[in-house]
Formats: sequence, C-alpha cells, structure tokens
Amino acid sequence: MSYISVLGAGAFGTALAMTIARAGQTVTLWARDPEHAATMAQERANSSRLPGFPFPDPLSVTNSLEDALDADIILLATPMQALSDLLSTIEDPLTGKVLVACSKGIDLKTLRGPTGVISAHKPDAIPAVLTGPSFAVDIAKGLPTALTLACADEKRGKEAQYALATPRLRIYLSTDPIGAELGGGLKNVIAIASGACIGAGLGDSARAALMTRGFAEMQRFGIHAGAQPETLTGLSGFGDLVLTCSSELSRNYRFGLSLGRQEEFDPKMTVEGVATSQAVARIAREQNIEMPISLMVAEIGAGDISVLEALDYLLNRPLKKE
Repeated sequence: MSYISVLGAGAFGTALAMTIARAGQTVTLWARDPEHAATMAQERANSSRLPGFPFPDPLSVTNSLEDALDADIILLATPMQALSDLLSTIEDPLTGKVLVACSKGIDLKTLRGPTGVISAHKPDAIPAVLTGPSFAVDIAKGLPTALTLACADEKRGKEAQYALATPRLRIYLSTDPIGAELGGGLKNVIAIASGACIGAGLGDSARAALMTRGFAEMQRFGIHAGAQPETLTGLSGFGDLVLTCSSELSRNYRFGLSLGRQEEFDPKMTVEGVATSQAVARIAREQNIEMPISLMVAEIGAGDISVLEALDYLLNRPLKKE
C-alpha cells in the first residue's frame, strides 16, 4: 500500500508528488486521463505539465482511482471548482483517511471552502488543507519552500505534517483550516487586482496600496467567517499574498495583467481567483461585509466594468480612517 497518494496530475500535484517521493516516501500519482497516465508512466515524467523533471523511483503513476485511494494520506490536487465533482465520484467513504486539499478558493455552488467540501462529501474522513506561497516549478526544482498544513484534528494533522515535510519543503501545522483556506483563496482575488493595476500602467505605488488594502479585506472576511487573525498574517495569508501579487508565474496575476492591458488570456488556463471573486461578492453582499476591491474584481472579471472604471470607483469612495 502506498502511504501517500496525489489525485491530480497537474503541475502542482506532480511537483508535490515528486518532492515527497525524493525524500523516500512511496507516492502514487493519479491522473484522470488514461492516456496522460500512460504517457507519464512510460516517460517517467510529466512532460505536458511540468517538463524537464524526471520522476524519482518511489513515485508511481496510475489511472486507477481504486489504487490511488489505497493510501493513508490523500492529497487532492485538483482545481477548486472541480473538487466536489471528484469527491462525488468516489464511492469509498475514506473513513479515517486524511484528505488534504491543495486547491485554493471557494466553491461557487455551495460557497464552501476546500475542507467544507471534503466534509460534505466524506464526513468520516479527516479534512485538511495544504496552502501557502509556492509555485510548482520551484517545488520541482527543490528550491526551499514553506507551506501551512491546516487540520482541526491536531493529532492527525501532525502525522501528515511529518509525512509530507522534506528537507526542502518545510511544513508548518495549523489547527485553523478556515483561516488557511480563506487566505489561500482570497489572495488570488487581490492578485488579479494587482496584475490589472500594473497592466494598466498605474505603477508600483498603486499596487502596494492595493495589496495593503486587499490584505485588510482578507482579514475582515476571514475574521467574519471565524478565522484566527494570526493565521491570515502567516504563510497561508500574507505570505501567499506577497508572492502571488508580485510574480508573473502566478496565473491570477497574469490574468490581471491581461485585463489591464486589454489583451486576450488563454481560456483553457484555470484562474481560481475569478470564481473566488464571484463567491466572495455574493457572500459580502448577503452578509454586509465591506470588500470593495474584491467586488470590483468580480465585476471586472464578469466584463461589467473596465479596470479604469474600477479604479475611479475605489479612489472616489468616502475618505476614512485606516
């Protein structure tokens, strides 16, 4: 039996599987597409999603969901909006297994975060979330990376923390999954705004202001949802915000750049922040949470207003104390 499995053979899931396997753990990487799985097994690499990185020996590839579920710790490395569909296809209740969501965002249908989606589908499993400032290529290269593993069950969370940590992947444990998953999801919304700001030529000072006020929105929303404030100032909140708002390796930031430049963006590219902004806008309006930047991102993403119109709205709001 494989001790750890990763469901989802995109760039991030593959990178995690590789780095954990390099540390000597037996890891199974599951791909939904049988052709993709067969190609990876033959080439011993994921050339289509993460080229240039050969698989270590302890890493095996499968298209069999049954085989992949025969593990103690299961990493769910699928896009947020696909997480519910994946879990609904799994008949096994996965009782007692630690299910670690590696997706960031809020489910549009249910307005739940990753651990909420896991609990709804697999109430007898142990839900957790792995999040923080990280790019797949950095993890694959073995560059130093630190992430937060959040699990309400501290004992099982600690077991997973030690199982997933490697000499180059440092894992910090939190018992606040709500704060960790909201930090990871909301920062994508602010990253879109930051990219749009730079793409429209508004400058670094404007981006710094957006990041700062965006972080205030993240804290406001998170605390309203029951998150611990210190979680949002850690890796899964502030740390991830800094990385995602300042690097073109971030798809959310690049999407924002394209909006600001009025350029086309690859429609096949998953941009988690778009759906998250729509979910946040719904919650904020229903629960009267002040989220002006997030609301503007939702309207820009829907094509209702332009970047400059959103900027004009934000700058002309009533003056207030910080």
